[in-house]
Amino acid sequence: MSRLWSDHVDGLLPYVPGEQPAQPQRLLKLNTNEHPYGPSPRALQAMRDAVNDDLRLYPDYDSSQLCQAIATLHGLRAEQILVGNGSDEVLAHAFNALFLRQGRPLLMPDISYSFYRTYCGLYRIPHKLLPLADDFTIRVEDYIGPHEVVPAGIIFANPNAPTGIALPLEAIAAIASANPDSAVVVDEAYVDFGADSAIALLREHENIAVIHTLSKSRALAGIRVGFIAGNAELIRGVQRVKDSFNSYPLDRVAQAGAMASILDETHFRWACRQVIDERESLAGALRDLGFEVLPSQANFLFARHPRYEGVAIHAALRERGVLVRHFSNPRIAQFLRITVGTPDDSRRLCDSLEAILNEWQQA
Repeated sequence: MSRLWSDHVDGLLPYVPGEQPAQPQRLLKLNTNEHPYGPSPRALQAMRDAVNDDLRLYPDYDSSQLCQAIATLHGLRAEQILVGNGSDEVLAHAFNALFLRQGRPLLMPDISYSFYRTYCGLYRIPHKLLPLADDFTIRVEDYIGPHEVVPAGIIFANPNAPTGIALPLEAIAAIASANPDSAVVVDEAYVDFGADSAIALLREHENIAVIHTLSKSRALAGIRVGFIAGNAELIRGVQRVKDSFNSYPLDRVAQAGAMASILDETHFRWACRQVIDERESLAGALRDLGFEVLPSQANFLFARHPRYEGVAIHAALRERGVLVRHFSNPRIAQFLRITVGTPDDSRRLCDSLEAILNEWQQA
């Protein structure tokens, strides 16, 4: 520990992202859930057009036009939307605005997006991990209570990460109804690949907040745009935190690209359909190779082989130039998280897996 660090820095457990290789063209990169088909052509052109002399000027600090476009898309008002530099920044503001509540615990699944626990450490928010069921679904009854202490809030990804399993809207509504004095934050990074968005519940449940990213289904991971949707009062609280941290989270180029992407529904729906169709095809191919594959409504699959360790398969694939994601958490250490790519990507992955399994079976 450096003598120059603040007292709590040594105890932080920073988030560890998936591997980003220096020369990705040499590898099949199926480890970070990036979209295989790229952004809307309209978004690319809008960003090119935004690279002009206006870059000497500050961007719109509220991203007001983008917020209005997002609100219109989802049948909301602009004051119900706040954008940020990726959904991780929006999550950070939500943790600060909604969960720092008199030492009360935040409830979350034991298997979910690991950044949640990172933020709990950063903001010193006590938290309670609620185990997923044996089939890796969220047990709704655990969140409904009764609770010994009114929770500071509840957060989960839907579809969950890294399992890919989604809760139906009636389950989310039940959790929100049972916890009227707690914010229920639903992280929907992957919702566009087949699940139903809890944005549909905002009118009836003022304690629900929904977070989206343009990194996954809109294929804009490189420009970092995310947003939170909720009732206007809740959003004002998150806005106060944002304006106390960074007045200008989105630059002009990012705003232009995000705006054009939101308006291009044709490309968005086509690209999501390609991923959904390939996900189902890849799931079948993995099962044919002997893998157990969890039901996914995301742009990835969570799979394990009954005979071989996940870490060993991960390493063997890496040697063959195929990157997938492995997690060391004991409950899921047998699993691999595999991003859905193109049909050619799936063939290369499955050919590699078949070769590895044949080699091991003959050993």
